[in-house]
Amino acid sequence: MKGSMEMFRFLESTATQYMTSKVKSVTRQCTMGELETLFAQHDFDAVPVVDNGHMLGIVTKFDFLRAFGFTTGQMVPSYDELMKRTVGEVMTEGVVHVEPATPLTRVLQLMVNLKLRSFPVLGPDRQLLGMISRGDVMRALKQATQKAR
Repeated sequence: MKGSMEMFRFLESTATQYMTSKVKSVTRQCTMGELETLFAQHDFDAVPVVDNGHMLGIVTKFDFLRAFGFTTGQMVPSYDELMKRTVGEVMTEGVVHVEPATPLTRVLQLMVNLKLRSFPVLGPDRQLLGMISRGDVMRALKQATQKAR
């Protein structure tokens, strides 16, 4: 019985209760060099790209690395040239997001199915409200089970 009550607490939880609301973001004009510094300073895998509070997309470490991808038929730009490129050139625009009221069970399901580490939490006008990560979901699961003891 106690186990079902613990899971009920988790089932009632929503993205807004566990998301990180103070989110580092960048603009489209941010350079790859600036992005590299941000990734080095913080343990982020993805950073939202925002304009006037509205989310335009996301830029990930994978997007960063993909900018260095090349085929034998292409000339590889120099490292310095690549570092001058902007986030707007490499970001991912079609981003899976959740809403503040999205149940954590749905967030967990999306993370597992899509193998993603985090999602932006967006308001009705695509305003960035926060990010919810695997760590946030794990914290919610832990808190749900600890409260019952």
